[in-house]
Order: sequence, then C-alpha cells, then structure tokens
Amino acid sequence: MELSPTAIGEVIHPTAAYYRPPQEIQEIQEIQEIQEQPEPPHVVNSYTELPWADSLLNPKNRIDSLDLPPNPLWRVDGCAGLGSQYYVLPLFIEQVPPIRMDVFVSNSQSHLIRDQLELDKAFHTKDSARLPRLAIARHIVRILQRWTTTDFHDLSSFEKFYKGVPFGSRLILENMSLDTHQVRVKVGLNHNLEHKLLPLSRLADLWGSEFPFPPVIDFFDLHVVRVLHDSVCLVRIHDQLFIFKALTSGAKYLYHELKTLCTIEPHENIIRRPMHVVTKRCNFGFKKAVAGFTTFYHAKGTLRDVLPSLQAHGQLQRVDQLKWSIQLTRALEHLKTRSRTYYPDLRLDNIVLSEKSDVIMVDFEQRGVWCEFAAPEVNAIEYIRLIATDECVPEPVSEKYRKIMQELVPEFEELEGEKYTNPEYGFNISWIALSETEQEAAEVYMLGRVLWCIFEGVSGPQKAAVWQSYRWEPELEFPEYRRTPPAMRILIDKCTRGRREALGNIIIRRNSQLLLTTKPPSEQTADEVKQTAKRFWSTEIEVAEKYLELRSSQRRKGEWNDNYFERPTLARVLEDLLVFQNEVA
Repeated sequence: MELSPTAIGEVIHPTAAYYRPPQEIQEIQEIQEIQEQPEPPHVVNSYTELPWADSLLNPKNRIDSLDLPPNPLWRVDGCAGLGSQYYVLPLFIEQVPPIRMDVFVSNSQSHLIRDQLELDKAFHTKDSARLPRLAIARHIVRILQRWTTTDFHDLSSFEKFYKGVPFGSRLILENMSLDTHQVRVKVGLNHNLEHKLLPLSRLADLWGSEFPFPPVIDFFDLHVVRVLHDSVCLVRIHDQLFIFKALTSGAKYLYHELKTLCTIEPHENIIRRPMHVVTKRCNFGFKKAVAGFTTFYHAKGTLRDVLPSLQAHGQLQRVDQLKWSIQLTRALEHLKTRSRTYYPDLRLDNIVLSEKSDVIMVDFEQRGVWCEFAAPEVNAIEYIRLIATDECVPEPVSEKYRKIMQELVPEFEELEGEKYTNPEYGFNISWIALSETEQEAAEVYMLGRVLWCIFEGVSGPQKAAVWQSYRWEPELEFPEYRRTPPAMRILIDKCTRGRREALGNIIIRRNSQLLLTTKPPSEQTADEVKQTAKRFWSTEIEVAEKYLELRSSQRRKGEWNDNYFERPTLARVLEDLLVFQNEVA
C-alpha cells in the first residue's frame, strides 16, 4: 500500500477502525482503481501497456532536469506535514529573519507526479542530510528560482517583500507539474496567526505581574542559520548561536512551554530557562506580540542520532549509557517532586547532549508522544480522543466517544480549541485525565523504552517507523534484546509492564510502502493492509474501552490502584540504576 496522507486515517491511526473517507478522497480512489486495473491480455509489449498520454516515454511526462541552478537562490532544510511542508531559506538575503515562510505542496498529486518527485519518500524523510537529495526538494529550488527572478523586479524588492509578510506565511505551489514553468507560486499571508499572538502585557495579565520574563529582543534581530524543525530554527544574535522556538500552527503550546520553562526549578539535565522573549510588530492591529523565545544551543545533537552513530563505530560505552540513564531519571524525578509537573514528551528526539556529553531534556510543550513510546493507559485515552475528534469518523461514533472524553476531562472540548487559555496543566488531555501517581507510572513506561534504546544503541523502538525514517535505522524492534545487560533487561521489563503488541508487528513500512509482515509483497493488496489495520485497531479500542470502564468503576468505589501495572517508581528505577552502576564500576 502506498504511503500517503490518507494512510494515516486508514491504517496508522486508531481511526482506521471506523474510517470513512471524505467524498473527494473517495472519488480519487475510484479513479486510481480504474487506472490500476490490469491491461487486456492481448497487450504484451511493456512499452504499450500505458496510453501514450501517461507513458514515461512521452517527453511531457518527464522532468526536464533536476540539476540545481549554478547559483541557487534557495535552500531546502527539511520537511514536515507528511511530505507536504518544506522548510526553505532564501540564500540571497544576507540576514534572514525567522519569517518561516515554508513551501506547501498538495498531497493529492497523480501517480505520475508523485513517483517522479519522490513524494512518497518525502513522507518519512525529513532531515537536512537526505531530504535535499530527493527530487521534490530539487524541484522546489528550481521552481522558487524561476519565481524569484521572474515575478520580482530584482532581488532587493523580493527582500523587502519577504521581510514585510506576516510571520508563518506560506508559499503554496499550485498546479503542480513536472514543468517548473507550469507551477504557480501563491503567497498565503498568515494574518490569522499574528492575530492569535498575544502581547507581553496580555501574558503578564494571565501569569501575574511578577512573572519572571526573560529579556525581550526584537524579531528582526534574529538571523536564521538553518531551519532544524517545523518549530525550531538555529539563529545568530550578535555573533552568538541560539535556538529560536516558535510555532506557525498556533501559539497555545508555545506560550504554555514558555510559562513552564520560566517557572520550573532549574536542573542540570533540563534545558535552561529561555534566554530571550522574541516579540514582533504584527501587521494585524500593529500590536507587538510574543512570537517565540530563544534557548541555549547544544551542538552535539540528539540521542536519536548520537546513539546509533556511536554504536556503529564501536564507541558506545557502558559508563555513558549508565550516566545518561541516571541523569534522565533524576531529571524526571526532579520535575515530579520539585516542580509538580509531568513530562509526556520523553523520546530520543527530545534529549540532546551538552558539550560535556551530559543529557539535556528539551521540549516542554507537553503535547505527548505517539504510541511507540507512550504507556498503554495514555494510549487508551488518546485513541478515544482521536476517534471523538476526527472528521472521517461517522458522527454517531464520534458522539459516543466524545461523551467518554467529557467524563474523563469535562473541559476537553475547550482545551481542543486554538485559543490560549492559560490552563494550569497544559493542553494534553490524555495526561490531564491521569492522577499524579498514574502520570509517574506513564513516565516510567516511557523511560523504560528510552533505556532500551540507550542500551541497544538504536535510534528508536521501531525498525521502520511510519512517520519518520532515520539516517541510522534500528535493526531490531522493542522489546527484542541483543546488547542490553541482564540486570537492565529486568529493569526495562518492569518499567514497561502492560505493554501491548504494536501495529508494527503486523504492518511495516518498507521504503515508501505499507506492507503486511505475514505475506510476500507480491501477494498482498492495499485493501488487505487496510482490513488488517481495521481489525487491529478495533481490538485496541475495545481493550481501551474496557480498561477505562474498569478504571471509572473502581474509582467510584475507591478501589482503583493508580499504579495499575505495578511499575516501579522513578525513585526505585534510580536506585536500581545506581546499584548496577556500582557493580560495573
């Protein structure tokens, strides 16, 4: 089955149990089914299997060139949005402000265009090392080169235009074609985002007049070096490098993270409090609003990239594995006991290394992780939430699950909105529904998965994660053990009690296809993949409902054990790690 955005609802999300495609998706699928029907038996010449209008032998169906211009005016730094959003940077502007005017490409392209532009690969290839080599990245550079030089009088006029658009505006590629001259570049001015941004005075009203805001710096004093993520840029301020954090999808998680980082008690293994609050004069209403903040830049990168690289070169040392494991556990316990907050985002992407090779936890939006890292009790609520809010689920089904969510978190629909409302515990509905003891047990589960990655020296718990491929793909799947010492295997198994079979055990990503693990690729169809996913998610949702019913019933009776799976506490995990460290020493 082709890996495309429709596969999210049909296979990868729990919505697959009830998925009903929108009418326009249904029409596209019917057309594709007709196109994919086998040719009549009398057609034997492979060169005549396709009509001339659709054949790659027809010059109009081939890209004339993917060579970059001699002096490219643009660079593609990465992508998000399942291959639909590309981070681009104008190279001809000497000091580029973090406008974040990304390129957006519709995913509803013909097979001819998708195949030649490698859009399926872009679905899961996101890093700056591999993405620029894909056809779509080179095609975007060529399109923007032509647009910049033909639609503007000169490059200086483009620079003036670029610096005047609202933060988070978009470059939308319309009428996508293999011929760059046929592609229209439409500018989408994101006034709506700037309208939602709040001035510092409004945040002070919400957080209190004594709130410890960092120093304020103007947006145009930041100069982009590289776009690292859809919410993160590496910027230069007065010859010093910083991380600039901002969200073009909305501001509520950004403001919650800023508040959290400014108020939690400092810890050596947690990212420092923000260095600056970044404000921008908005075109809408001319208010000066908070667009983001800066934090310290750790150049060594994340454990996701460091672990497999060290393992591949024989440089991953037991002393470092234990040091990092202990530091993470201490940081989590610090957040729980000293700052009275939870950390639902524990994964390798959110752990960076300092100059002294100590781990530093980053990303405090508190959005949470997907099910390959999350605890089953968190997933149980998250599955229900997704079905309750997905537009491709029949309304009677959604209504049933909305009632369940309202019982768990009465204000869940308000928290689902885009407005920043200064909630005490953030916007993560699945975690807000849990007690403090349940939150700690869920953190221990995530910690167990991370410990497995650390001691196995891999980039993640799945061999081929659907959402993202890595430069160093894992060669084994959690909870398979090869390198982890026996004492740590016992601890990891205790931490991850209650774990369930993952979708990756029966459906995997191979290159840019979703395939069943039980049959050879040539003997399976896309419909079989969908039906298998439907059965899997139907079972998982049934288990989730029964778990939540039991929890609700026993909580009413005062009989519920908040540590339902009997996992160790963070303090006990730390104790076991220290004992093992002493034995190794």
